Amino acid sequence: MVAPLAGLRVLEMPGGVAARYCGRLFAKHGATVFQLGAADATGVGYGGKASEAYAVWLDRGKRRVDSIAAAGALDLIIAGQSAADIAMADAARAADTVRVGLTWFTPDGPYRDWTGSDAVIQAMSGVAYGTGPKDGRPMLPRGHAPQVVAGVTAFIAALGAIIGRDNGWSGRRVDVDILTANMCFSESSAAALALTGDKVIRRGVNRFTPTFPGGIYQASDGWIGVTALTPPQWAAFCDMIGRPELAEDKRNATSLQRQDRADELDPILVPALRAKPAKWLLEEGQRRRIPMAPVPSLADLPRTLHWQGRASFVPVPGVHAFGPSMPFHIETGAADPSTPAPRASTPALPLEGIRVLDLTMGWAGPLAARHFADLGADIVKVESCAHYDWWRGFDGIIDGDPPPYETRHAFLMVNRNKRGVTLDLKAEKGVALVRRLAARSDVMIENYAPGVLDRLGIGPKAMTEAVPGLIAISMGAFGASGPWSGFRAYGSTVEQASGLPFANGEPDGPPTMQHVAYGDPIGGIYGAIACLIALYGRKHSRAGAVIDLGQVECLFQLGADAIVAQSTQQALLARDGSRHPLSKLRMVGGETGTWWAVSAETNAQWAAVARIVGAATTLDQRAMEDAVRRWSAGRSRDTIVATFQAAGVASGPIHAAQELLDDPQLVASGFWRRAERRFIGNHVAPLAPYRLDGAPPPLWAPAPTLGEHNEVVLGGDLGLTRAELDKLAAEGVIGTRAVAQ
Repeated sequence: MVAPLAGLRVLEMPGGVAARYCGRLFAKHGATVFQLGAADATGVGYGGKASEAYAVWLDRGKRRVDSIAAAGALDLIIAGQSAADIAMADAARAADTVRVGLTWFTPDGPYRDWTGSDAVIQAMSGVAYGTGPKDGRPMLPRGHAPQVVAGVTAFIAALGAIIGRDNGWSGRRVDVDILTANMCFSESSAAALALTGDKVIRRGVNRFTPTFPGGIYQASDGWIGVTALTPPQWAAFCDMIGRPELAEDKRNATSLQRQDRADELDPILVPALRAKPAKWLLEEGQRRRIPMAPVPSLADLPRTLHWQGRASFVPVPGVHAFGPSMPFHIETGAADPSTPAPRASTPALPLEGIRVLDLTMGWAGPLAARHFADLGADIVKVESCAHYDWWRGFDGIIDGDPPPYETRHAFLMVNRNKRGVTLDLKAEKGVALVRRLAARSDVMIENYAPGVLDRLGIGPKAMTEAVPGLIAISMGAFGASGPWSGFRAYGSTVEQASGLPFANGEPDGPPTMQHVAYGDPIGGIYGAIACLIALYGRKHSRAGAVIDLGQVECLFQLGADAIVAQSTQQALLARDGSRHPLSKLRMVGGETGTWWAVSAETNAQWAAVARIVGAATTLDQRAMEDAVRRWSAGRSRDTIVATFQAAGVASGPIHAAQELLDDPQLVASGFWRRAERRFIGNHVAPLAPYRLDGAPPPLWAPAPTLGEHNEVVLGGDLGLTRAELDKLAAEGVIGTRAVAQ
């Protein structure tokens, strides 16, 4: 089979992990990728052999060239993270070459000249604040995850731009900054503050709003991940541990109520879970439909039968190590023999003319579809009449004025620029309408519980067989094959199972999570790239595709540096709080409300820190941390950060999500916008994490109200008459609870 990106010619100017990872994605799917100069292991991985192995993992399949001219004709140049490299790429590119520029920060804000690092992005994007003890300092998650997220985001915009170029779109410049790309983790929480006034509170290690229990617990022989969010899940969990009276107590009715009583409940839950083996808890919990997860060490991951069956890990040639393979499998579907219709006009956005059927709910699936929407595709979001998108209300649909299911901030964030319809998916007429919508679509995205749509006859396999050329993706937590494929999961479950918690935490503490649902936004961005890859490949093959994505495997990509490092040694990778083997200094300072982070990655930065705080460069890391804290005492956070940045040392404030609304860089770059929507009026909405020819994609519509576009889509697009629509509404096939404004 011809690789989907075969024929594309890409030049990578490797200015950091973000650019190298973006180039890796192109190379892994068949593009010819030229790497300018001699990239090496400097600044990547976990040091020593681990860094060498990670560099090989990043760069496998690329060709080295000494000049841009030596690469010949190019479809794409990836430049980052230097403004000089971006300018060089702009000067050298041909008229039809797309250029992607990667920077730490946007060029139109007060941080434009700041030095960045993965640690500082974790701090400034709102991720680090929620990690760590309730009454102590926040903890900086380890690794290159921020740059990997930016690399994936750049890939989405870059391949979207190439598809658009081939369809007549005139744009050629794409810009992505690493801070904005990582706002995918926090944009919803920040917007919640604007709507409700609710602030993010650090609740302790492995405790995150709004879920309790929703963390990692010790079993008798290991660790187990638990997420009991809904009332039925909580009742099933209490029964499983032999304490059904906990579910009957009205003080524990909702997840937020339980979270407020966590210090009273955990002394009951902890011994109950510690009394059972992890395997029993996993299987019994999943049998009861409770999202529970294995929590494997980084060493255990490749020995797990489920991941072995999915070929999730592969050798890194020549370095006696292994790393994760791609987190999705693309199977060729039926070909469409028809000739594509010619474009009527020049598209304003790259994916204009592409149609996406969005059968998703929650965070991951809707975010994947939102990327298509931001790039100009027409998205039709289908919600079941009986079970709306659960991000409208995970505790159940509640009536009110305005209806609570129309005011959930999380739903608003990931469903902008879409049209929404409601159909009864248990009725044959409702299913038939889904089939008709699929017949008009290029892409179908679904993240229902495993097997649900298959039983209705509208799963990815059935739909690609019925609609030649259709690309359909399923986004199960553990993928669509293997013994764990049917496991119920949330974004928290995904992180628990990913091995990443074993890369984070204190030496004497438990494996440590970073986020309430870390797997969700990551699954979303990888879902988008998988569909785009298949969409580009269809241009040549005319064939559709069935894509099996495993969200846990997506997190393997973010933890690849740690996974590769673990494979090079026998002992478990050591955890050491905010510190990292590759960083000379990586620490948190300040106090509640004014936390800040600093990281020195090079000898020059270490010397600069020593000069600033009046310490000898011969100090060890812990002694330098003490010296930095003594120097910083009595100084304001802004002064401390500015002093380090002026010396070329990466530093930044540790933001809680609510602070992001007023962050000077995000405000200056226009990241936060306003949208008008029925039921809630004017509200905050984030922009897309990329710029196209210098401008962010437009926000043309807020998230749809329930069934808002039933008449427009089913009548206008599918051609149903007024009488037919009325009849379907009377039969309950079309939801009538919410109507267009």
